[in-house]
Amino acid sequence: MRSLLAAATVLLASAAPLAAQESEPARVDLLSPNTGLMFWTLVIFVVLFFILSRFAFKPLTKAVAEREQRLAEAIAAAKKDRDDAARLLAEQQKALEATRADAQRVIAEGRLTAEKLRNEMLEQTKHQQQELLERARVEIDNERKRAIADLRREAVDLALAGASKVVERNLDDQTNRKLVESFLATVPVSAARGN
Repeated sequence: MRSLLAAATVLLASAAPLAAQESEPARVDLLSPNTGLMFWTLVIFVVLFFILSRFAFKPLTKAVAEREQRLAEAIAAAKKDRDDAARLLAEQQKALEATRADAQRVIAEGRLTAEKLRNEMLEQTKHQQQELLERARVEIDNERKRAIADLRREAVDLALAGASKVVERNLDDQTNRKLVESFLATVPVSAARGN
């Protein structure tokens, strides 16, 4: 590259005296063509174009092509990232919906379990209540039977006491008791209650 620059400066240096000879101290007309100036301008343009095409245009076009390639890769990577993000968002939304559905299912199952437990507890409470009522009835019936038996005993004792006073003779207690008990056994319970 230095050799080309040196050649270009030599050519320019040799052209300067020729241009100085041709130039007249007279007035310069900008609209009239100057062939020497045109020739050297063309030569310098061609040399400069050759140098630029050899040393500058290829690296510049290569750099531009590489930059375009990097931009295309960056755009492709951005598009891939955007697609991946959209896919992940869709997956997250599906997972969220699945979680919501599971939560609703768990809540519904909890409600069903609570309702079942409540019904079982109510049934158990009713069963216990029935057992308590049945025990109370049995106890009441037993107490009633005991009260009736006690009342019979007292009635027998009172009847014996009354009969002893009436007869004024004291029969033995065992015989009298059997006599009164046999009489009371013949009397129906409802008749005894009415008395």
